[in-house]
Amino acid sequence: MICRVQGELESVEGLTAVLAQGDGSAREVMLPAYLAERFAAGAKPLRVTLHTIEYLDSPNQGASFVPRLVGFAARHDRAFFELFTTVKGIGNRKALKALAVEPAVVARAIQARDVKALTQLPEVGKRLAETIVAELHGKVEAFLAPGEVDALNAASLNLAPARRAPAVEAMGPVAEAIQALVALGEVRVEAERLVEVAVGRLGDKSASASADDIVSAVFGAAAGGGGGGGAGRRR
Repeated sequence: MICRVQGELESVEGLTAVLAQGDGSAREVMLPAYLAERFAAGAKPLRVTLHTIEYLDSPNQGASFVPRLVGFAARHDRAFFELFTTVKGIGNRKALKALAVEPAVVARAIQARDVKALTQLPEVGKRLAETIVAELHGKVEAFLAPGEVDALNAASLNLAPARRAPAVEAMGPVAEAIQALVALGEVRVEAERLVEVAVGRLGDKSASASADDIVSAVFGAAAGGGGGGGAGRRR
């Protein structure tokens, strides 16, 4: 099974991306809606790494099976998709269309039993949203941002939100800067690259730099035209 592909992103049409390979060939990779939209809006060509699922698709009964690749920017996003498609009534194509937002956002709605929020997703009606909550509630904690489980539990008890989880407090400034860029809508792989470049640009100052310093360096470089990353194009 093909579990990872790399290449130059040439184009995105609908939910399908075309990745040029080093040998002159190209692969078609299907993307969740949120990632397809992000890639379509970005500058191309862009070198990307996608964590993939390979499966055989038969569009019509009796038709030949066609191999398909589904790609994600991170392994945990792929894992969420695999869990999401265990729900009765959600196949691969429906799941790709339904994921119009990041998996963490969907996981948050599931854990909060927010059926109304889930019905805002394409392809998800009220009955399917209720099924998603019934089948996946209690299974999505690993896909939530640090501290969200405690905050959701506190909210369910009508308590003040819990303090940040120790895992967040223990994170270094580099990890916090990456998380901040992801929260702003940057693809994690690109966020890691932007932070790496910014840390290198800070040089000796990076040893004492805070997460805010690193993020400022990312945006400063992008604004000056030196970073070339997507962060400079975001609000």
